Amino acid sequence: MTRRLTTSAMIASFVDEGMRTTPAPFGHALAALAEQRPEVVGLTADLGKYTDMHIFAQAHPERYFQVGMAEQHLLGAAAGMAEVGLVPFAATYSVFATRRAYDFLCLDIAEPGLNVNVIGGLPGLTTGYGPSHQATEDVSLLRGVPGLTIVDPCDSVDIEQAVPQLAAHPGPTYLRLLRGKVATILDEYDYRFELGKAAELRPGRDVVLVSSGLMTMRALAAAEELARHHVDVSVVHCPTIKPFDAGTVLRAADTDRLLVTLENHSVVGGLADAVATALVTGGKPRSLVPIGLPDEFLAAGPCRPSTTATACPPTRSSNASCTNCPDPPTG
Repeated sequence: MTRRLTTSAMIASFVDEGMRTTPAPFGHALAALAEQRPEVVGLTADLGKYTDMHIFAQAHPERYFQVGMAEQHLLGAAAGMAEVGLVPFAATYSVFATRRAYDFLCLDIAEPGLNVNVIGGLPGLTTGYGPSHQATEDVSLLRGVPGLTIVDPCDSVDIEQAVPQLAAHPGPTYLRLLRGKVATILDEYDYRFELGKAAELRPGRDVVLVSSGLMTMRALAAAEELARHHVDVSVVHCPTIKPFDAGTVLRAADTDRLLVTLENHSVVGGLADAVATALVTGGKPRSLVPIGLPDEFLAAGPCRPSTTATACPPTRSSNASCTNCPDPPTG
């Protein structure tokens, strides 16, 4: 008899079968950093487990602050801590940090240039709870905030290496968090995360894929598949969306190769717009093909068929609990 699998439908897995993973890379990286830097503190708004902040809380309970379901208070408290010399990492869902607490992030944190690191979970399509929880426009909202650094990591390597660099950066930062069992991809390439820098992970004569976030792992998989069809594909990973590394992207894009952008975000205001702006302002205008989310509110859909589960129906209420998919990873 096949065991019936259940899930809360909150967090959809984007890790393919057979991929190597690392559990809770953000939580472990932050806990390790705090061993070396006593001024590092962690805060969350009732989402410790679902942002991997519970790892930090277990390691440093005296430096962990649970403010309850009050995201504006979360960012306001983090700003106050930064004012007195602490280095706060404030974790919640991306939609709450950007939509609900935007004014606090902008005026309490960014305007005075405080070293507050905002950690936003469930970026783009990484949840099945529909538009209320899908942060499909968070990068667009935050790119206009002066002095704010925006990081969209691909995997556990990006996250582990980004955390200490975010803490060392003097101004405010925003990290699109991948949590739970996160894919480990980039250690197979000659790559190290460097804040503010893009990197060409592989060269290619025919096509240039410029990607950010978890779409970089998709770009690399596509490049491997296309190579079997004799199409040579370059992949340029842009983990920092702002400030944008226009130089690296322009060097890759200034050819007659097909140029494609890939992002787990709306096609409005994200990576594609950053690349297009870099091309025009850099005096290298050309066409590009943007692959991203449409400019609309999207239906929920966390499920995918497996060997032990039945495929989900094509339509489902955004608040429905699916009984066909495995439990989400908790790290």
